Amino acid sequence: MNTRVSPASSRWTLGQAALVAARLFLGAAFLYLGAVKALDPVDFLKQIHAYEILRAPGLVNLTAVTLPWIEMLCGLLLILGVALRGAALVTLLLLLVFTSAVAHRGAALAAAGRVPLCVIKFDCGCGSGEVFVCHKLAENSVLIGLALLPLGWPDQRLRLRRPRRARKGGPASPE
Repeated sequence: MNTRVSPASSRWTLGQAALVAARLFLGAAFLYLGAVKALDPVDFLKQIHAYEILRAPGLVNLTAVTLPWIEMLCGLLLILGVALRGAALVTLLLLLVFTSAVAHRGAALAAAGRVPLCVIKFDCGCGSGEVFVCHKLAENSVLIGLALLPLGWPDQRLRLRRPRRARKGGPASPE
């Protein structure tokens, strides 16, 4: 039995390299921004409160304490390639919620000040300080695109855990 890998099969395609780069970038971003929030939970609590979406104080407190750790866990899993699709899915859902919240708050501030949306600047609670709403929405759109890549790409490179292969006559175990 020949176990040698041919040089042609060990080369990466542009798509495979892009997937790994997307995972590493998105993972590093979530790890860093989650850490910024975790290191100053009181400030993050104030930012959550400013959105006026969560009304119950207990829920606001719980969100301020747990959300940064969920972000950091997702970032670490993306970087390591462990539970990749699950981590990408949670990251995608978080980004969709964050983006909707920023758009909602930006629109409310624009309406209150009777100014265009793109001139509104506020601290979105993302861990990066004050940002222009349109810039943050564009940034989050790119991150959403990066989070979608691991969900639809079957590549297994640079992962610590790979799905087991299907046995003859049996289905492969889920990831």
